[in-house]
Amino acid sequence: MPSKKQQKPARSHRATLSLQKTEVVIHVYDLLPPGRISSTLWFLGTSLLHTGVVLNGKEYAYGGHDRRNVTGVYWTKPKMEPPGGTFKCEILQGFTLASQSEIDAIIREASEEFLGTSYNLLTKNCNHFTSYLCRELTGRPGPGWLNRAASIGVALPCVVPRDWIEAPDFETAEGELLDEDDHADESSRMLRTSNEQPRLIGQSDSEDEHSRSGGKGKGKEPVRDSAGRALPASERAPTA
Repeated sequence: MPSKKQQKPARSHRATLSLQKTEVVIHVYDLLPPGRISSTLWFLGTSLLHTGVVLNGKEYAYGGHDRRNVTGVYWTKPKMEPPGGTFKCEILQGFTLASQSEIDAIIREASEEFLGTSYNLLTKNCNHFTSYLCRELTGRPGPGWLNRAASIGVALPCVVPRDWIEAPDFETAEGELLDEDDHADESSRMLRTSNEQPRLIGQSDSEDEHSRSGGKGKGKEPVRDSAGRALPASERAPTA
């Protein structure tokens, strides 16, 4: 009899562990400047959007860069707006019963699939990554409307306005447009004000510092996606 009593807590503990679940939340950012046009496009579900997936206090997203064989998947502090972006809403996609080690393995697998040099504004962007990660964690892809602008761009490449594909330059508080160097300075200021700097998956502190310092003094050559389109600052991974 004593042995049976000792077994009950163990079964109860295992049952509790099996019921543990993690929220899978999508954060949505509008990349168009606030105004009548962006409000109309948002209402129609055709705005230019950036998304990230929030898991256990970290927001995972995908961006492009020009370093070969290096992932474009990174994490940052939740609701940390990308350059020129405005936080719009959060979506509870569902829950996952995966353990933390299983979640980490899924993210590592996604980081191998979504390399920085593979980024494409129309066919492999941050919203494709969000949909992929949600499907792996919950069995359901992210909402289709998140990537509607890109889907229209693929179907009707000669009809879609350029601004629906490439986010416009964003402005400073004084209303002045930022050039490429200013984009980097603005990103640096944004990072310094955050307790958790955006970091590529699998990147150490020393690698992170090296990649940031290594990009200085190389001129103004823009970072481009796999189709040769210039990437807006909001869609670049932090190493770029």
